[in-house]
Amino acid sequence: MTDEPEAPDTDSGRSDDADACPSAAPDSRASVRATYDRIGSHFAKTRANPWPEVEEFLAGRSGAVGLDVGCGNGRHTELLAERCDRTVGLDVSRELLAVARERAVDGGGGGGGDADPTYALVQGDAARLPLATDCADLAVYVATLHHLPTRAGRLASLDELARVLAPGGRALVSAWSTTHDRFDADAGFDTTVDWTLPGGEVVDRFYHIYDPEEFRTDVTGSAIDALSFEVSSGNCYAVVGNER
Repeated sequence: MTDEPEAPDTDSGRSDDADACPSAAPDSRASVRATYDRIGSHFAKTRANPWPEVEEFLAGRSGAVGLDVGCGNGRHTELLAERCDRTVGLDVSRELLAVARERAVDGGGGGGGDADPTYALVQGDAARLPLATDCADLAVYVATLHHLPTRAGRLASLDELARVLAPGGRALVSAWSTTHDRFDADAGFDTTVDWTLPGGEVVDRFYHIYDPEEFRTDVTGSAIDALSFEVSSGNCYAVVGNER
């Protein structure tokens, strides 16, 4: 899942099946999954290009295993596949994963989808990654942290990233920030942002909008090792690692 305040264009965890949970709160993980299963195909069409910040982070880096948490349509997974021997893209939404799989098979720059053993697309929860400890050398976790509806879940997802990142591994984490000109706020807050489908149906999407200091506090308060922070294009970014 990747979203509006990306860089130039306008994106965790196995959760309960939202379709089987119609009474789920609008800020529950089941609701987040239901939202992106509903809008995924249309949403993915607006996410064609990689973010410059992700390209800059990946430049000159490589590894045995790459991981894209919240992979959406797979555009950043494809960049990882160019730099890693094996790559995993993970998202909560079946619909977004279907788009990513189709994109890979059609030659969008990544692997060959299910037919390619070096390129896997997996449904999963960012706060409970279905991956082995110390398995990923290089990871991106962009425009997804802010969709987790509780602080406990967001911290758990950062702890999980720390768990699966191999010693010496590096990852880029991002979240939408109060510094974006869309907002008039100094402190972080929860909100919903509309997505309009063809035909006019409006679907609300949950966000936690981070202020930069709050983002720093959550990253440094998790098990991950924080290496650097910056704010760019309305997003907070952190380069993190496993320094064990």
